[in-house]
Amino acid sequence: MAQAGLRPVVEVMFVDFIGTCLDQVYNHMAKNHYMSGGRVRVPMVLKTAVGCIGDGAQHSQVLSGLFAHLPGLKLAFPSCPADARGLLMMAIETDDPVIFFEHKRLLMTKTSELNYAGDVYSASIPFGKAAVVRSGTDATVVASGWMIQEAVDAAALLASEGIEIEVIDLRTILPWDKDLVLTSALKTGALLVVDEDYLSFGVAAEIVATVAENSVGASIRLGRHAVPDVPIPASAVLEGVVIPTASSIAENLKKLLK
Repeated sequence: MAQAGLRPVVEVMFVDFIGTCLDQVYNHMAKNHYMSGGRVRVPMVLKTAVGCIGDGAQHSQVLSGLFAHLPGLKLAFPSCPADARGLLMMAIETDDPVIFFEHKRLLMTKTSELNYAGDVYSASIPFGKAAVVRSGTDATVVASGWMIQEAVDAAALLASEGIEIEVIDLRTILPWDKDLVLTSALKTGALLVVDEDYLSFGVAAEIVATVAENSVGASIRLGRHAVPDVPIPASAVLEGVVIPTASSIAENLKKLLK
Protein backbone atom coordinates (compact mmCIF):
# COMPACT_ATOMS: atom_id res chain seq x y z
CA MET A 1 0.00 0.00 0.00
CA ALA A 2 2.76 2.45 0.93
CA GLN A 3 4.70 1.78 -2.26
CA ALA A 4 1.49 2.24 -4.26
CA GLY A 5 1.09 5.81 -3.01
CA LEU A 6 -0.96 5.48 0.16
CA ARG A 7 0.20 6.36 3.68
CA PRO A 8 -0.93 3.40 5.77
CA VAL A 9 -0.82 3.39 9.56
CA VAL A 10 -0.40 -0.22 10.65
CA GLU A 11 -0.77 -1.48 14.21
CA VAL A 12 1.02 -4.39 15.82
CA MET A 13 -0.63 -4.83 19.20
CA PHE A 14 2.57 -5.22 21.27
CA VAL A 15 6.18 -4.76 20.18
CA ASP A 16 6.83 -8.22 21.63
CA PHE A 17 4.84 -9.65 18.70
CA ILE A 18 6.92 -7.86 16.06
CA GLY A 19 8.86 -11.05 15.40
CA THR A 20 5.94 -12.39 13.38
CA CYS A 21 6.55 -9.73 10.70
CA LEU A 22 10.19 -8.77 11.31
CA ASP A 23 11.36 -9.79 7.84
CA GLN A 24 8.92 -7.34 6.26
CA VAL A 25 10.16 -4.62 8.65
CA TYR A 26 13.93 -4.88 8.35
CA ASN A 27 14.28 -6.36 4.85
CA HIS A 28 11.51 -4.46 3.04
CA MET A 29 10.04 -1.55 4.99
CA ALA A 30 13.51 -0.29 5.93
CA LYS A 31 15.41 -1.11 2.72
CA ASN A 32 13.18 -0.85 -0.35
CA HIS A 33 13.86 2.87 -0.83
CA TYR A 34 17.61 2.22 -0.86
CA MET A 35 17.40 -0.95 -2.94
CA SER A 36 15.35 0.84 -5.62
CA GLY A 37 17.88 3.64 -5.95
CA GLY A 38 15.36 6.08 -4.51
CA ARG A 39 12.61 5.27 -7.03
CA VAL A 40 10.37 3.65 -4.40
CA ARG A 41 9.20 5.38 -1.22
CA VAL A 42 7.68 3.59 1.77
CA PRO A 43 5.66 6.28 3.61
CA MET A 44 4.11 4.14 6.32
CA VAL A 45 3.78 4.12 10.09
CA LEU A 46 3.97 0.99 12.21
CA LYS A 47 2.39 1.72 15.61
CA THR A 48 3.03 -0.63 18.49
CA ALA A 49 2.55 -0.60 22.26
CA VAL A 50 5.60 -0.98 24.50
CA GLY A 51 6.54 -1.00 28.16
CA CYS A 52 5.92 -2.71 31.45
CA ILE A 53 2.53 -2.91 33.13
CA GLY A 54 2.87 -6.28 34.85
CA ASP A 55 2.23 -8.54 31.88
CA GLY A 56 5.38 -10.68 32.02
CA ALA A 57 8.32 -11.38 29.75
CA GLN A 58 6.45 -11.70 26.45
CA HIS A 59 4.30 -8.57 26.81
CA SER A 60 6.51 -6.02 28.55
CA GLN A 61 9.49 -5.19 26.37
CA VAL A 62 10.47 -1.94 24.68
CA LEU A 63 13.09 -3.18 22.15
CA SER A 64 14.08 0.32 21.02
CA GLY A 65 17.64 -0.92 20.52
CA LEU A 66 16.43 -3.48 17.97
CA PHE A 67 14.83 -0.89 15.68
CA ALA A 68 17.52 1.74 16.30
CA HIS A 69 19.99 -0.71 14.77
CA LEU A 70 18.14 -0.85 11.43
CA PRO A 71 19.18 1.80 8.85
CA GLY A 72 16.27 3.16 6.83
CA LEU A 73 13.78 3.47 9.68
CA LYS A 74 12.73 6.37 11.87
CA LEU A 75 11.71 5.71 15.47
CA ALA A 76 9.40 7.96 17.50
CA PHE A 77 8.76 7.48 21.22
CA PRO A 78 6.51 10.19 22.74
CA SER A 79 6.42 10.79 26.47
CA CYS A 80 3.12 12.68 26.72
CA PRO A 81 -0.19 13.19 24.87
CA ALA A 82 0.82 16.47 23.22
CA ASP A 83 3.97 14.96 21.75
CA ALA A 84 2.11 11.82 20.70
CA ARG A 85 -0.16 13.99 18.58
CA GLY A 86 2.59 16.08 17.03
CA LEU A 87 4.94 13.17 16.39
CA LEU A 88 2.20 11.02 14.86
CA MET A 89 1.33 13.86 12.49
CA MET A 90 4.97 14.06 11.41
CA ALA A 91 5.19 10.28 11.10
CA ILE A 92 2.27 10.27 8.67
CA GLU A 93 3.57 13.27 6.72
CA THR A 94 7.11 12.00 6.19
CA ASP A 95 7.97 9.90 3.16
CA ASP A 96 10.08 7.54 5.27
CA PRO A 97 8.97 4.43 7.18
CA VAL A 98 8.41 5.13 10.88
CA ILE A 99 8.17 2.88 13.92
CA PHE A 100 5.90 4.64 16.42
CA PHE A 101 6.07 3.51 20.04
CA GLU A 102 3.10 4.07 22.35
CA HIS A 103 3.85 3.36 26.00
CA LYS A 104 1.12 1.34 27.66
CA ARG A 105 1.22 3.41 30.84
CA LEU A 106 0.55 6.57 28.83
CA LEU A 107 -2.39 4.87 27.16
CA MET A 108 -3.76 4.03 30.62
CA THR A 109 -3.14 7.40 32.31
CA LYS A 110 -5.22 10.57 32.15
CA THR A 111 -3.39 13.72 31.10
CA SER A 112 -4.33 15.38 34.39
CA GLU A 113 -2.48 12.62 36.27
CA LEU A 114 0.84 13.08 34.45
CA ASN A 115 3.79 14.96 35.89
CA TYR A 116 4.67 16.12 32.38
CA ALA A 117 1.93 16.55 29.77
CA GLY A 118 3.86 18.60 27.21
CA ASP A 119 2.76 21.63 25.24
CA VAL A 120 -0.13 21.47 22.80
CA TYR A 121 1.12 21.84 19.24
CA SER A 122 -1.03 22.91 16.33
CA ALA A 123 1.40 21.33 13.87
CA SER A 124 3.61 18.28 13.61
CA ILE A 125 6.80 17.98 15.68
CA PRO A 126 10.02 17.63 13.65
CA PHE A 127 11.91 14.39 14.11
CA GLY A 128 15.33 14.73 15.71
CA LYS A 129 14.24 17.72 17.82
CA ALA A 130 14.46 16.93 21.53
CA ALA A 131 12.82 18.99 24.27
CA VAL A 132 14.22 20.33 27.54
CA VAL A 133 11.51 19.25 29.94
CA ARG A 134 13.24 20.66 33.00
CA SER A 135 16.27 22.94 33.23
CA GLY A 136 19.09 22.18 35.66
CA THR A 137 22.77 22.76 36.33
CA ASP A 138 24.09 19.71 38.20
CA ALA A 139 23.40 16.80 35.83
CA THR A 140 21.53 15.90 32.65
CA VAL A 141 19.07 13.03 32.32
CA VAL A 142 18.18 11.89 28.81
CA ALA A 143 15.21 9.58 28.28
CA SER A 144 12.12 8.92 26.17
CA GLY A 145 8.63 7.51 26.59
CA TRP A 146 7.42 6.81 30.12
CA MET A 147 10.94 7.20 31.47
CA ILE A 148 10.48 10.97 31.11
CA GLN A 149 7.68 10.81 33.69
CA GLU A 150 10.00 8.91 36.04
CA ALA A 151 12.88 11.30 35.34
CA VAL A 152 10.75 14.34 36.16
CA ASP A 153 9.80 12.69 39.47
CA ALA A 154 13.46 11.92 40.15
CA ALA A 155 14.42 15.53 39.46
CA ALA A 156 11.79 16.71 41.95
CA LEU A 157 13.14 14.33 44.59
CA LEU A 158 16.70 15.61 44.12
CA ALA A 159 15.61 19.25 44.01
CA SER A 160 14.52 18.87 47.63
CA GLU A 161 18.16 18.01 48.38
CA GLY A 162 19.55 20.97 46.46
CA ILE A 163 20.49 19.01 43.31
CA GLU A 164 19.15 20.51 40.08
CA ILE A 165 18.66 18.06 37.22
CA GLU A 166 18.12 18.93 33.57
CA VAL A 167 15.72 16.50 31.88
CA ILE A 168 15.81 16.06 28.10
CA ASP A 169 13.07 14.21 26.24
CA LEU A 170 14.48 12.69 23.06
CA ARG A 171 11.02 12.40 21.45
CA THR A 172 12.60 10.47 18.59
CA ILE A 173 15.37 7.89 18.86
CA LEU A 174 16.00 7.76 15.11
CA PRO A 175 17.10 10.45 14.48
CA TRP A 176 18.10 11.78 17.90
CA ASP A 177 19.13 15.30 18.86
CA LYS A 178 22.88 14.89 19.37
CA ASP A 179 23.56 18.63 19.53
CA LEU A 180 21.11 19.35 22.35
CA VAL A 181 22.24 16.36 24.41
CA LEU A 182 25.93 17.22 23.99
CA THR A 183 25.35 20.89 24.80
CA SER A 184 23.47 20.00 27.98
CA ALA A 185 26.06 17.43 29.08
CA LEU A 186 28.87 19.94 28.59
CA LYS A 187 26.90 22.49 30.62
CA THR A 188 26.10 20.26 33.59
CA GLY A 189 29.19 18.05 33.50
CA ALA A 190 27.23 14.85 34.10
CA LEU A 191 24.98 12.72 31.89
CA LEU A 192 22.74 9.81 32.82
CA VAL A 193 20.84 8.11 30.01
CA VAL A 194 17.74 6.25 31.19
CA ASP A 195 16.24 3.54 29.00
CA GLU A 196 13.42 1.04 29.55
CA ASP A 197 15.07 -1.31 27.07
CA TYR A 198 17.80 -3.82 27.94
CA LEU A 199 21.14 -2.39 29.06
CA SER A 200 23.65 -4.16 26.81
CA PHE A 201 24.21 -2.81 23.27
CA GLY A 202 21.26 -0.43 23.64
CA VAL A 203 20.23 3.15 22.94
CA ALA A 204 21.74 4.34 26.22
CA ALA A 205 25.13 2.94 25.26
CA GLU A 206 25.00 4.64 21.85
CA ILE A 207 24.17 8.04 23.35
CA VAL A 208 26.89 7.76 26.00
CA ALA A 209 29.44 6.68 23.37
CA THR A 210 28.51 9.54 21.05
CA VAL A 211 28.86 12.12 23.83
CA ALA A 212 32.20 10.62 24.88
CA GLU A 213 33.53 10.71 21.32
CA ASN A 214 32.49 14.33 20.87
CA SER A 215 33.68 15.68 24.22
CA VAL A 216 37.33 14.62 24.30
CA GLY A 217 39.13 16.79 26.81
CA ALA A 218 35.94 17.76 28.63
CA SER A 219 35.15 16.47 32.09
CA ILE A 220 31.75 14.79 31.80
CA ARG A 221 30.62 12.01 34.11
CA LEU A 222 28.74 9.44 32.04
CA GLY A 223 26.26 6.78 33.13
CA ARG A 224 23.53 4.43 31.92
CA HIS A 225 20.46 3.20 33.75
CA ALA A 226 18.43 0.58 31.92
CA VAL A 227 16.86 -2.86 32.30
CA PRO A 228 19.36 -5.57 33.29
CA ASP A 229 19.80 -8.34 30.74
CA VAL A 230 17.02 -10.55 32.09
CA PRO A 231 13.49 -11.28 30.85
CA ILE A 232 10.93 -8.93 32.40
CA PRO A 233 9.39 -10.68 35.44
CA ALA A 234 5.64 -11.19 35.70
CA SER A 235 5.74 -10.42 39.42
CA ALA A 236 4.97 -6.77 40.07
CA VAL A 237 7.54 -6.73 42.87
CA LEU A 238 10.30 -8.15 40.67
CA GLU A 239 9.30 -5.96 37.72
CA GLY A 240 9.80 -2.96 39.99
CA VAL A 241 13.33 -4.15 40.68
CA VAL A 242 14.45 -4.29 37.03
CA ILE A 243 12.60 -1.29 35.55
CA PRO A 244 14.03 2.21 36.14
CA THR A 245 11.89 4.24 38.54
CA ALA A 246 12.07 7.74 39.96
CA SER A 247 13.83 6.49 43.08
CA SER A 248 16.34 4.34 41.17
CA ILE A 249 17.07 7.19 38.76
CA ALA A 250 17.68 9.50 41.71
CA GLU A 251 20.03 6.96 43.31
CA ASN A 252 21.97 6.50 40.07
CA LEU A 253 22.35 10.25 39.76
CA LYS A 254 23.68 10.53 43.30
CA LYS A 255 26.27 7.85 42.57
CA LEU A 256 27.23 9.61 39.35
CA LEU A 257 27.73 12.91 41.16
CA LYS A 258 29.82 11.55 44.05
